[in-house]
Amino acid sequence: MSFLSDAEINSIIPKSGPSAEQVKKYLEKYNDEYIVIKCGGSVLTNTELYDLLINDISTLKKLGFYPVIIHGGGKKITEKLKELNIESNFINGLRVTDKDTIKVVENVLSEFNKEIVLSLEKTGIKAQQFTSKDSSIIEATKENEELGFVGLPTKINNSKIQDSIKSNKIPVIAPLGIDDDNNIYNINADTAAGAIAKSLNARRLLILSDVEGVLDNQKNLISEINSQTSEELIKQEVITGGMIPKIKNCLDVASNGVKGVCIIDGRKPHSILFELLSDQGSGTLIRK
Repeated sequence: MSFLSDAEINSIIPKSGPSAEQVKKYLEKYNDEYIVIKCGGSVLTNTELYDLLINDISTLKKLGFYPVIIHGGGKKITEKLKELNIESNFINGLRVTDKDTIKVVENVLSEFNKEIVLSLEKTGIKAQQFTSKDSSIIEATKENEELGFVGLPTKINNSKIQDSIKSNKIPVIAPLGIDDDNNIYNINADTAAGAIAKSLNARRLLILSDVEGVLDNQKNLISEINSQTSEELIKQEVITGGMIPKIKNCLDVASNGVKGVCIIDGRKPHSILFELLSDQGSGTLIRK
């Protein structure tokens, strides 16, 4: 990460984000480190939130970070399937994906991936598409027969990501995997992001969601949890439903070399910047 003057930092950061003083303090902390960012929920479907996200990712790049983006697209997939009169069924939160559905999933995610890349490039930075059609970086295997073409990552092609970053680009990765027989699989975006963060030995994994983070019984944000406290919160039914697999995935990532995993509220402006570049942080930090 190159040295930036105060004037350069001030010209890059948004006025409503962290102060230049705090940004300068934290820049050295992330020198030459990968920051994996998983984007999902309303941040991808709300135009205002989407634009803020794109600009924040661009800001990180201009400050000298190495952001790696993994995006979801569940709402767009559901809309397209409805348009085509293809019914959506879910098992434990995962979409049952037959041959017709996987074609729709692949097309929607590939188009959305291209949209994100073009949006980033409009801010004056370079970005690169990674989808099953163009250059998949995720090798996968079928999760189970009941789910169909839903996969689990088995290997990440780090060299493609690293080459993209060396070319001064932001890798933008769709959660699609390919097996040895060239079958395409839909992968849960949290799972894909976790696998990529572990494989890269990333410094941070940020999961943008439609929640503040982990909340206690009084609905107050819990700033930090670990494996022991998370187990207690699950037993007490403070952590429930879809948050349970999300937390377990985060704990797995935190236990495999990633120093900080954080669930943050993508609906809050500049939540990424406040998490990485301020004393206050954002969301819930999850440690092993």
